[in-house]
Amino acid sequence: MSQAGPINLFRNSDDFKSFPAGSVIFKEGDAGDFMYVVKEGSVALTLGDTVLETVESGNLFGEMALIDNEKRSATATAKTECKLVPIDAKKFRFLVQQTPYFAQQVFRVLAQRLRNMNKQLKS
Repeated sequence: MSQAGPINLFRNSDDFKSFPAGSVIFKEGDAGDFMYVVKEGSVALTLGDTVLETVESGNLFGEMALIDNEKRSATATAKTECKLVPIDAKKFRFLVQQTPYFAQQVFRVLAQRLRNMNKQLKS
């Protein structure tokens, strides 16, 4: 399952964190202080044993916790070695205000995830 993406704003960013394959980035129920843009690699989003989505380079995840200030709704695990650009709430607000394309991409991701969930519930 791919997202509506790529977000190219961060492809040259030096502000990234590296995660080895298999490492947990965050767990369901954790506080959500950051969202992430995948600079390199792929990340699995899971709920229990169910893989909800695989997030590839140029796409984002973890945005819901920044938008609604709720706990993480899924677990994110590095499927491969990853370089992730962390975006905290302050930077997120700045990007949404100053970069309409970024806000549009976040909305597209949320809409695509909702559509995918609707398809899963229907089948």
